[in-house]
Amino acid sequence: MADKAVLVSGGSGYIAGYLIRQLVQQGRTVHTTVRDLAREPAVRQLLAVDNSRLKFFAADLTADAGWDDAMAGCSLVAHVASPVPFGVPKSADELIVPARDGALRALRAAKAAGVKRFVMTSSVAAIAYGRGRGVHHFTEADWTRLDQPGLTPYIQSKTIAERAARDWVAAEGAGMEYCSINPSVVLGPVWGRDYSASVVIVKKLLDGSLGACPDIGFGVVDVRDVADLHVRALLSPASMAGQRFIANGRFLKLREVADVLHARLGPQAHKVTRRNVPDWLVRLAARFHPVARVVVGELGSVRHQSSAHAQAVLGWSTRPVEQSIVDSARSLIDLGIVKV
Repeated sequence: MADKAVLVSGGSGYIAGYLIRQLVQQGRTVHTTVRDLAREPAVRQLLAVDNSRLKFFAADLTADAGWDDAMAGCSLVAHVASPVPFGVPKSADELIVPARDGALRALRAAKAAGVKRFVMTSSVAAIAYGRGRGVHHFTEADWTRLDQPGLTPYIQSKTIAERAARDWVAAEGAGMEYCSINPSVVLGPVWGRDYSASVVIVKKLLDGSLGACPDIGFGVVDVRDVADLHVRALLSPASMAGQRFIANGRFLKLREVADVLHARLGPQAHKVTRRNVPDWLVRLAARFHPVARVVVGELGSVRHQSSAHAQAVLGWSTRPVEQSIVDSARSLIDLGIVKV
């Protein structure tokens, strides 16, 4: 198995890029998928790894073509590709269908290719939502409650896709180990303008487009550490069958993220808001703005998501969330994505 290649789907993505780098640096040959091979030269230049150890294949979450070719010769798969919105889609199916069907396509192709281990990038969105206001504590045993109102299409898509994958493996996946990695909000350095939707939170604070902080928050984890957890799950000598690993540092309110930027960046954070927005104003805005409607369901919710299982089983750890926030911000400034 050590001589076989590793497939990382969605090679142009934020987590996938760091994962590919780490695998190639360890001497692994990596296959990766992109929707259009016209992107291959740009992605290669961005990754800046040993090109002889990196092969590109055209494959899309919404079609069968290309997946068998991408899997050929691979014993390990990290299925990272998944649709992530930068806005609110008109229909939840715009995210649910490609996320669910894409995972099943990748699983079927992996099984046909004789893949031994399949690591799927899920999210704490599949674990920690649908509970409402208050302080909540979550482990890998928990699932988001899809019967609760106010869940975003993204939260629905991650939950439905992971459940569908686990159901398929239970019914059809004999002989192939499946596990999931469930990160919280992923921050850290970006390499270019094609960055993760998670990083938009830091960008909007830095450029001043977020004028005040509603009473919402999220767990934060570093992209470099998320990639490391994928590597550990892929290469561990222990069985990963059925495992689920939360990847999270700690929970912060949005205002706390703003405070970190002020404390660490000084004058470069002069556009970052110091104001809070009251709940009643968010609810009023929700009558007119789709984004505000999404925020309403998060007001007053505190979600502590424990990474103790990943630490115990895989020896994983993550750097301080303050470093991840600041590294995100500095890279956005250095690349000229945010003018300060």
